[in-house]
Amino acid sequence: MKYAYIALAALLLGSTSCKKTVEPKVYSYLSDDNAFLTLSDAKAAVNGVYSRLKQPSGRSDAWMYYAGFQVTISDLTTDIGHASSGGDVGLMSDCQWSPNNTYLAFAWQHQYKLVTDANIALYHIPKMSILTDAQKAQFIGELHFLRALGYIDLTDAFGPVVLVDESTVEKNQTNPSYGAAAAPSPVADINKLIISDLQNAAQNLPVDYKTSTLYSTNDIGRATKGAALSLLCKLYMREHEWQKALDLTTEIMKLNYSLYPSYAGLFAEKNKWCQENIFSALADPLTDAVEVMNHFGPINNPQVTDRWQYFALTWYFWNTFGDNDDRKQMFYYDYVGTDGLHYMQAPPGQTKPPTGYYYMPDVATTKFADPHGSTTYYDGHVFPILRYADILLCRAEALNELNGPVAEAISLINQVKGRSHATPLADAGTFTKDALRDAILQERGWEFFFECKRRQDLVRMNKYQSVVNTYLSAVKLVPSITMPRDKYFPYPQAQVDLDKNLSNNDRRQ
Repeated sequence: MKYAYIALAALLLGSTSCKKTVEPKVYSYLSDDNAFLTLSDAKAAVNGVYSRLKQPSGRSDAWMYYAGFQVTISDLTTDIGHASSGGDVGLMSDCQWSPNNTYLAFAWQHQYKLVTDANIALYHIPKMSILTDAQKAQFIGELHFLRALGYIDLTDAFGPVVLVDESTVEKNQTNPSYGAAAAPSPVADINKLIISDLQNAAQNLPVDYKTSTLYSTNDIGRATKGAALSLLCKLYMREHEWQKALDLTTEIMKLNYSLYPSYAGLFAEKNKWCQENIFSALADPLTDAVEVMNHFGPINNPQVTDRWQYFALTWYFWNTFGDNDDRKQMFYYDYVGTDGLHYMQAPPGQTKPPTGYYYMPDVATTKFADPHGSTTYYDGHVFPILRYADILLCRAEALNELNGPVAEAISLINQVKGRSHATPLADAGTFTKDALRDAILQERGWEFFFECKRRQDLVRMNKYQSVVNTYLSAVKLVPSITMPRDKYFPYPQAQVDLDKNLSNNDRRQ
């Protein structure tokens, strides 16, 4: 029998060394015999899987899975994100990663924790006789969605990975072989599980929780039918299944989502949920706070003080915004700091600031550093994972790939532009298919910076090498991206050392 202890040990302090080992006092324990017995147990298990989206690294910080490691691998490794802090995150930002990079290891770890916790719950909850069939269907639908999300993130980043599901849990319960090496499965095989999971989730999850008898009124932040359909749409987009993706956007657009009136208001910390959010990682500053503002906030700013500007936008990309675009104002691009210096972008051709000025190497965003939000070290920011603007632009892209430039695709893009008062696109007849694809890619960059989408967008549109190498050359870094080698990251070296079936011989070294 396996036990998980909750223990409290006393720490003896003195002027000399400890003379006796202190035995921990066990207050309670969980085992196969007393877990997964009640409705509350099932809820706690499902809630625990959601919590993985905000799980810290275990290194005395609160880096969220999504606002930390996913940003590092999805945004910093492109023309958008920049980290001037050096170390492993700086290597990711400069596109000079290796299998030993800490952030690749953390990303793999957190993605698999999400999958593994979902698998454990999926093994136990169907066996719970205390639950009704409707309750089981609800819980299983949520777990299928969360497992699919973990596997999409894993395959986006690493391609073929080891496929584990609830049958793996059963095998480890009855005949464990923890040291056995497992071979990675082809992405096509993992996609089959993802599709099955999301189809099940879409069938069994509600549109919202306003009338739920299982959860509190409109329990926002839980997976819904719209979330499952949207994630499945994203998978079909990745695989260039344009008609399937287009058909799903038709279904999603019937579910009463709409764009929030203002871009700034969409990301305000007080706006925990709105008609545009399809699925997000939620946080509360009092109960389950996260460390988002610290990582995205500006340095020495009088409104948002004592932050790190750890994740910032490249000036290279910020300069592509139109001056009339509200999204360009979502940055701390010019201010007088708490140290009295004037913080700004270096003028063209200048590198050394005059007395009283500081030239920032990159620019912090207000998207996750709301000056009207939490002022504590840990904050309550929402991190968007799926939102309706993404679905509108996915539909525009699918239409263009299937039919070339059409009026509906232009209209969808201009809806997103219009919310931010950006200059609308001209009529469809002024575009070729390739030109409209480029316009959609540019729009997605402006709309979704720091929402873990840029690298995936560049790869899907076959632009990763050209766009990122152009950026690297422009900022006098080595243009190091080579496709198809860099479609996936190398497996973390620690995992290769553990599993002989994982090899980086044909991957970036």
